[in-house]
Amino acid sequence: MKFKYKEDRPFEKRLEDGQNIRRKYPASVPVIVEKSPRARVGNLDKNKYLVPSDLTVGQFYFLIRTRIQLKPEEALFFFVEDIIPPMSATMGALYETLLFNLFFMFHSFIIRITHLVRICWVFFWLNGTS
Repeated sequence: MKFKYKEDRPFEKRLEDGQNIRRKYPASVPVIVEKSPRARVGNLDKNKYLVPSDLTVGQFYFLIRTRIQLKPEEALFFFVEDIIPPMSATMGALYETLLFNLFFMFHSFIIRITHLVRICWVFFWLNGTS
C-alpha cells in the first residue's frame, strides 16, 4: 500500500514537520489518516488530526467511526505493530511506547463489515516512518 502523504513528502520533511508539531503542541499527537483506494467506506472530511495525548484509543475509534460514518453493524479494528491496542490506552501512551526517540509512528486499522464478511483496509499513521 502506497501512502500519498509519504510519497508527497520526503522522510526529512516529515521528520521536521513532526518535530515542529510536537514542539508547538507537546500535549497532542499528530495523526495523518488516509483511506485505501480499495476501502468501501465514506471519505474522511480531513486527513490531518491533532489529538490530545490523553484521548483514549476507544475515543479515537469513535472519532474515526463518526467521520467515516460507519453503520452500527460495521466493526472497526485498529492494529499497532500487529497488536490490537487496549481501548483504554491513550494515544499519547501509544505514541511514546512505539516511538522512543522518533517523531513518527505507523498505525493501521481494518474495517470489517461483520454481516457481509467484507474486509476493507484503511491506513493511518502518526506521521508514518519511511
